[in-house]
Amino acid sequence: MTQKNYIACGMPMKDIDDFAMGDITKDYCVYCARPDGSMQSFEEKRDSLAEFIVKTQGLDKDVAFKTSENMMKKLPAWAEFFVR
Repeated sequence: MTQKNYIACGMPMKDIDDFAMGDITKDYCVYCARPDGSMQSFEEKRDSLAEFIVKTQGLDKDVAFKTSENMMKKLPAWAEFFVR
C-alpha cells in the first residue's frame, strides 16, 4: 500500500487500520471519523485536536485552541474555513 496523508489532520496513513472504517478510499483517518465513518465537522476536529494538545503538551486551553486552528489552516479538508 502506498502512503497517503490525512486531509483532516495531516498524519500519514500507512496501514489499513489507519483509515476511517478501514476503507482505503477515504482520505481521513480513524481519529478524524465519527463512529458512523463520516468525517468530523470542522468544529469537532478543532475541539478534539485542541483537547489532544492540552493533554499531550500541557498547553493552556485557549493556546491549544489557537494552535489547533493554525495546524488546520494548512490542511486541505479545512481550507474553506480560512478563506478571507
